[in-house]
Amino acid sequence: MSVEFLIKLRDAAQMMADAADEQLEKMAPPETKTVVWNPEKIIWKEATGSKGPYLRADPQATVDFKNMLQDIKNKGGKFSRDGYFYWCFTDLGTVGRKRRGK
Repeated sequence: MSVEFLIKLRDAAQMMADAADEQLEKMAPPETKTVVWNPEKIIWKEATGSKGPYLRADPQATVDFKNMLQDIKNKGGKFSRDGYFYWCFTDLGTVGRKRRGK
């Protein structure tokens, strides 16, 4: 197996997982639905991790950031919304996001 094949396989598996997460989110009972927050009102900085580039939001004292963080925690620390995959870092205060399928 080549490295390129494994990278494509990993990316395809991530796309399937993201699609399943998005469908599960749509099927979630009302009490776990998304709380109101606007990702455009959150300060995102470009960063690079082991899986490539992503956007990072460090803790912020805004309602949108706090609601986003609570929403992510309510959903087990990661989920997809509006074409982005969001996750909470181990410090439980920093959030990452990247376009699904990239």
